[in-house]
Amino acid sequence: MEHGEKNITIVDDKGNEQLCEVLFTFDSDQFNKSYVLYYPVEAQDEEEIEIHASSFVPNEAGEDGELMPIETEEEWDMIEETLNTFLADEDEEE
Repeated sequence: MEHGEKNITIVDDKGNEQLCEVLFTFDSDQFNKSYVLYYPVEAQDEEEIEIHASSFVPNEAGEDGELMPIETEEEWDMIEETLNTFLADEDEEE
């Protein structure tokens, strides 16, 4: 799991760009995909941050790539479990 400050620009269906900070990325052997969890940079209140998730195929340099939607309920369940573990670990570090 990679954790670190990195920003990505997300373009929505209407062509609007939004700068987001990457919370973390991870790979899933179960689904043979890489995932990124991110949230809008302008989100100020930690209690109100809406975290988004997408799958992606890393480019040859092993990073970035095109974001793709999460396709199945099983993927969402796995992502939610991974996020909960990440957040629990973060709370322990504080």
